[in-house]
Amino acid sequence: MTARYSEAVSADQTPELLRLPDLWLLSDARNDAALERSLAALPPGSGFVFRHYHLAKAERRARFDALAALARARGHLVVLSDHPERAREWGADGVYGSAERIAGASILAIATAHDEAEIAAAASAGAQAVMVSPVFATRSHPSGKAMGAQRFHALARLSLLPVIALGGMDAERARTLGWPRWAAIDGLTAE
Repeated sequence: MTARYSEAVSADQTPELLRLPDLWLLSDARNDAALERSLAALPPGSGFVFRHYHLAKAERRARFDALAALARARGHLVVLSDHPERAREWGADGVYGSAERIAGASILAIATAHDEAEIAAAASAGAQAVMVSPVFATRSHPSGKAMGAQRFHALARLSLLPVIALGGMDAERARTLGWPRWAAIDGLTAE
């Protein structure tokens, strides 16, 4: 039987090839005005996932370029939520999305997953990590059912990939969850 990633390698023992930031900020229309402050407040070497689906293509590209420059100045990894081709074209460090969207990416690929089947699909698609959500209730999907800590840990144990907790996360919930890698929109928005 193959050892699961989360059982075989702790966050501080991650091989260099798989080393990922522990902390991830995701962009959204509702945190856009605070993103410059939020990126500056993150510990150096954190991760930033640029989504901004609400913007038209040219405006989205301009906002990506501006925020990516700020993120890189702080040593953050910059990932684009889009197709792998666009992520490479825009100079992103990686791509973020469903297993179908990131399949075959030749750059860092972080898949989204909500259940065991999607986690397996992420591994099959060649992802290097998976964001599992929603762990807790979230403003992004107010009518969605949160999985809670117990279900999250059960899914994480099944993953062959490094798992990043997403959904209603903030520093206190990450401590309570006892999980080293987590991501947030509102939970990392600087006031």
